[in-house]
Amino acid sequence: MTDGSGTGVVGGAVAAGGMSVELPLWRAMSYFRVLALGYAGLRYFNSYMAFLHPVAGWIYLGALTLWTLASTRAFAGPQRCTWYVLGTDLTLAVTGIVMSGRIDDPARISHGAPTLPTIWAAGTVLGFAGKGGWRWAAAAASVIGVANILGHGGPTGDNIHNIVLLMVAGCAIGYVIELARASEATLTRALQVEAATRERERLSRDIHDGVLQVLALVQRRGGEQTAGRDADFAELGRLAGEQERALRALMSGGPLPAQRAPQEPQDLRTLLGPYADERITLSAPGTPVLLPAPAAGELAAAVGAAVDNVRKHAGPAARAWILVEDEPDAVTVSVRDDGPGFAPGRLGEAEQAGRLGVSQSIRGRLLDLGGTAELYSAPGEGVEVELRVPRKGFE
Repeated sequence: MTDGSGTGVVGGAVAAGGMSVELPLWRAMSYFRVLALGYAGLRYFNSYMAFLHPVAGWIYLGALTLWTLASTRAFAGPQRCTWYVLGTDLTLAVTGIVMSGRIDDPARISHGAPTLPTIWAAGTVLGFAGKGGWRWAAAAASVIGVANILGHGGPTGDNIHNIVLLMVAGCAIGYVIELARASEATLTRALQVEAATRERERLSRDIHDGVLQVLALVQRRGGEQTAGRDADFAELGRLAGEQERALRALMSGGPLPAQRAPQEPQDLRTLLGPYADERITLSAPGTPVLLPAPAAGELAAAVGAAVDNVRKHAGPAARAWILVEDEPDAVTVSVRDDGPGFAPGRLGEAEQAGRLGVSQSIRGRLLDLGGTAELYSAPGEGVEVELRVPRKGFE
């Protein structure tokens, strides 16, 4: 049965485990049972000569020692600590309490002598608390309390006091573990939702860019008068069908198409080369600018979105420059134009209106890569987009 010192040990277990992690609480329970076993053995060693049948007490403590050592690993977590283990633990605790009333001196019992298991019985209650929560802890504490009253000393003040302490400690631990499990479940669901949202945003950017590519192809092919028009229309139909299916999946919340990206290093210069033309100048190092293929593809797509904005918003006479800088710790790509620029706050207004090209296709991509995207502009001074991707995390 527990006493004041036993409650202190239980309180220490709570402080050591905390509310955020469950396994340290189980580890503390396992340590507590071993320490409580040593405490029970010392108490009996100091008083066994006063018992009416001391040999029976030694036999019981021997069995308790074997069981405690054998079940130490079982009390390392809720999966190993089965109900069978807890039932055996409770049976041993009740047996020791009832035996105390039979083999101890009635005079000692009337003066508040401890039971054979003493505070070891609190470990049983803690095990029920960890496995089933505060309700099971209260049930186990009630069984031990009834055994203590009926088999050892009756309803004395000390017994009632110890039973209340055992009940409070067990219910508190059980409630803490229930809160920890609920918090972990909530956190897991939140992380899953966040991951799904980020993946959906990434795919929405791909769809956004794909739609722009289809529209650009329509614009170019529409003005051409070539003999291969049927093949062009077939290509347009294929691209439009792919984008239509992806867009429907995105809007309906259904399963999105899986995409596999190779992990081999890729030269960023090769991906940025197609953006250069008579209006756009590309400046890059003479040596390959290598990044993992997914990172290089996302960075190139963000540059493409910035170039599309130049072509759409900077005016037909505007020029642009793409500068690639390969640094030891990062790759930086700047896209600068000499167009009319825009006023402060214009990007925020566009985002509120549902135009997410900058926030999703540029900033969203760099955020997923662990990088940054900075835009600088003022009326009449053009626009500069600086995209920076750290190499750390891709090595």
